[in-house]
Amino acid sequence: MKKKEEPKPDMKRNFKEYLSMLKKYKWTLFLVLFFVLIHETKQIADKFVFKIAIDKATEFAAGTIALTVFTKTLLVLAGVFLILVFSSIIANWFRIHFLNKLEVSLIFDLKQKYFQHILGLDHKFYTSHKTGSLISRLTRGAGAMERMTDSLVFEFAPLILQTIILTSSLLYLDKTSALIIFLGMVIFILFSFMIQKKVNNFNLISNSAEDVEKGNISDIFTNIDSIKYFGKERIIKDKYKKLSSDTQAKSLKAWQVWRTVSAVQSFILGITTFLLLFFSFKKFLVGELSIGTLTFIYTTFLSLIGPLFGFVHGIRNVSRSMTDFQDLFQYGKIESNIKDKPNSKEAVFKKGEVEFNKVNFDYGGRKIFKDFNLKIPSGKKIALVGHSGSGKTTLVKLLYRLYDVNSGSITIDGEDIRNFKHESLRSEMAIVPQECVLFDDTVYKNIAFSNPRASRKEVMDAIKFAQLDKIIENFPNKEKTIVGERGVKLSGGEKQRVSIARAILANKKILVLDEATSSLDSETEYEIQRDLARLMENRTSIIIAHRLSTIMHADMIVVLKEGKIVQTGTHSQLINQPGEYKKLWNLQKGGYLREEESE
Repeated sequence: MKKKEEPKPDMKRNFKEYLSMLKKYKWTLFLVLFFVLIHETKQIADKFVFKIAIDKATEFAAGTIALTVFTKTLLVLAGVFLILVFSSIIANWFRIHFLNKLEVSLIFDLKQKYFQHILGLDHKFYTSHKTGSLISRLTRGAGAMERMTDSLVFEFAPLILQTIILTSSLLYLDKTSALIIFLGMVIFILFSFMIQKKVNNFNLISNSAEDVEKGNISDIFTNIDSIKYFGKERIIKDKYKKLSSDTQAKSLKAWQVWRTVSAVQSFILGITTFLLLFFSFKKFLVGELSIGTLTFIYTTFLSLIGPLFGFVHGIRNVSRSMTDFQDLFQYGKIESNIKDKPNSKEAVFKKGEVEFNKVNFDYGGRKIFKDFNLKIPSGKKIALVGHSGSGKTTLVKLLYRLYDVNSGSITIDGEDIRNFKHESLRSEMAIVPQECVLFDDTVYKNIAFSNPRASRKEVMDAIKFAQLDKIIENFPNKEKTIVGERGVKLSGGEKQRVSIARAILANKKILVLDEATSSLDSETEYEIQRDLARLMENRTSIIIAHRLSTIMHADMIVVLKEGKIVQTGTHSQLINQPGEYKKLWNLQKGGYLREEESE
């Protein structure tokens, strides 16, 4: 059986993407590294000051120099040491100051770039990606950006700069010690790099399990009502336990690798320390090294161990960041299937005449429309009816360019909708959907969403039009009442009135009613139908309805079946001729006629 190939992060591409964002702030980065250099110079320089002090003390003890000379030397060294301390404090303050500015800017740019990119992807993308996973990857990417930059400044730069300064010093004082330290560091780092490649693959697997877990968490809490109504908390708890156990196992596998890494690293450092002490003491015994130089070599090597482990930790963090970037940066490769033409126009519809001309469209290998034609005159109310799957909602999605037709065209006022910028196209139409999903904000702001530039009077007029004013009078904070996530604090009828108010505030020539009353009780539906009738006045209205009683007064009813128009006409015409419409009417007349007859 062929072993399943493990996923691998594209380190080169991810690092290139990181550098492209860092390039924008190259001068800020330069300042950060400059102050790191000052800080790290102090870490070596103070030990060199100590070396001179020990050597002068040795000379004084041996009677080679006088007390006054020794005292003067110590005072100078004390002054140099204090200068080093204060310069290090100041450098560290500025390092953190500029690093903070750099990191918040990088994180902001990353979130803006990918949030805007993801938001701009087409409808098809959102049908195949869970909300929880999107949030997880965007959040993880922002954390990776901070971790990556921290590693560069706090773990990579210090070791590299200290190594350059130390190697230069030791090459002058003792070439053998310089060679031993250099080789020990190279072996230590190379081993860490090699083992990190293995860890990267485990991290990718762990991230994938985490995305699945978070995606399911989002899905679970979105459907919390269904879980409660059906009493399935235990099943959901068991499901989540399995998901979190999978994440736990895969994360542990990645973390456990570091047990071996730590042991081997300690062995490499132990051997390096032994060789360094052996050869340096050997030279000291034959008089080739002073006690001050010997102290300088050993103390500087000890001071390198911290940055060396920091460097390895940085490798781990960078690799983790590259892995965390991987899933987010993958979104950057995804292109929207809905693209604006280079010279596309802003949409402005004066008449609102809609025409589907020889439209061909298939989805997921299934042919939906073939040579479909339909003309919707300006200011008319056109109803689309038919069984589920007949293509009603798909027509609206094509009109909104959530999908593009394979061939043929859709025009508004004689202009192909592909000639308009797709965002402006959608903003020139208003919709009252079957389920009005609201933002977790006030009633007022949810309505104003359709026209953010509207005055307060215009918003309040829209509220009154939708007969929402009487309802919100009983709310604790009137129109400033928070509606909850997805509008959970409002009833179905209240949400639909918010949706109607949104549509009237948008004030567009084309209006779509997508099953706008199907989830309401008969009394509420009857009240809202009157609001909708007023809303449709002097607008081109496209009505999708299963309840045929709600479209009796449409100017034209279009009956669809399997993506084809099988009948057209008014209610009175279609009810008196055999066909699909009459069949549908006979199925429904017992339940939905009474209120229409009493009108």
